[in-house]
Amino acid sequence: MKGVRNNWPLADNGVRLELTPTTTSPLAIDVSESTEMRIQRLISENPLIIFSRSSCCMCHVMKHLLSTIGVYPTVIELEEDEITTLIQRETSDDATSAGASGVPALYIGGVCVGGFESLAALHLSNNLVPKLVEVGALRNEILGS
Repeated sequence: MKGVRNNWPLADNGVRLELTPTTTSPLAIDVSESTEMRIQRLISENPLIIFSRSSCCMCHVMKHLLSTIGVYPTVIELEEDEITTLIQRETSDDATSAGASGVPALYIGGVCVGGFESLAALHLSNNLVPKLVEVGALRNEILGS
């Protein structure tokens, strides 16, 4: 896992983050912090986060769907050993195991939603936007409230 170095707009309206160690970023890496603690911290500090493998096409689809709604998730690309830690975390927590799907894994408000299928189901059931508003990832003005 890496810390944020640069971000810039992409052609698909997303934002690319290059990650390097830093102490000023909320995505900062403390080398003494375990992978499990780092993943938990990132989940708790970001209302909308996707953990993914490098160049994951389903992650790209998830980001595109979310960007059409007007939100841009934090995306963290994990190494294989970190993916194992994430999967173990998902399956050990009964509250989120229903959404456990490996990677890409979407967390909204600290709760594992799952992969693309779960995200699409939330969207098609008209529950995605209210959930994003509830966790502060989307402003109420979007809903006309």
